[in-house]
Amino acid sequence: MITDLHGVTGRDIMDHLTAGERDPRVLAQLARGRARSKIAALDAALEGAEFFTAELAALLARMLARIDRVNQEIARLSEVIEQLLAPYEEQLQQAESQPGWGRRAAQDAVAETGIDMTRFATGGHLASWAGRTPLDNQSGTRNGRSKSKKGNRYLGGLLGETAVAAGKTQTREGARYRRLARRRGKAKACVAVGNTQLKVYHKLLSNPGMRYQDLGPDYYERRREVSRQISHHVGKLGALGFEVTLCRIPEPEPGGTTGSQTA
Repeated sequence: MITDLHGVTGRDIMDHLTAGERDPRVLAQLARGRARSKIAALDAALEGAEFFTAELAALLARMLARIDRVNQEIARLSEVIEQLLAPYEEQLQQAESQPGWGRRAAQDAVAETGIDMTRFATGGHLASWAGRTPLDNQSGTRNGRSKSKKGNRYLGGLLGETAVAAGKTQTREGARYRRLARRRGKAKACVAVGNTQLKVYHKLLSNPGMRYQDLGPDYYERRREVSRQISHHVGKLGALGFEVTLCRIPEPEPGGTTGSQTA
């Protein structure tokens, strides 16, 4: 029935039902785009539409009208939000450049944290404030046991969504989410990737003009290969009687309009 049509031109079909159309074949032909390949399934799902009474049509029309009013109110509020956040367009674009983030996510994050990152000493401090860091499972006396770390619940909810969205991308964050989800479960993967995203967010907003630069979905494989090479060469030099001290060459300070993420 109608519930089977979720996400497939459902509104067009409901509008025609309230207008009096009851023929399943006519209703199924309302499908557009890729849904055209599902016309047979739509026809079967709409079987029995002739029993959709005028009373049900009137009730459905009232429900659709309420949805339209709510959508109009959301649109008006969105315009107000855009006006209020107009002075922070640069910071919004910085946040929005991360994988899994959209305009609304950037707006929510800036509204919760502000744009002054000096109040958080490091990205780790920001992640802790948002509750995206591991629990402190100390030994000894403590009153009760928390299931999750306390933090900014609005920012935490936002990061839960952006972490899952990033997990579907071919990026470093996507690879991190999938690796952790396989080994530790999706809930812990969300927290860990949210932690990473906030550290990147802190880095971006701390450097005007910087944009997110992805390290690539093969980042962890490349890092593991580098570790193997280091171990191999250090072992060879040790076997020759040399004592090896490793020191990474510092990266140049970010400048201009781009920079690398370090989280």
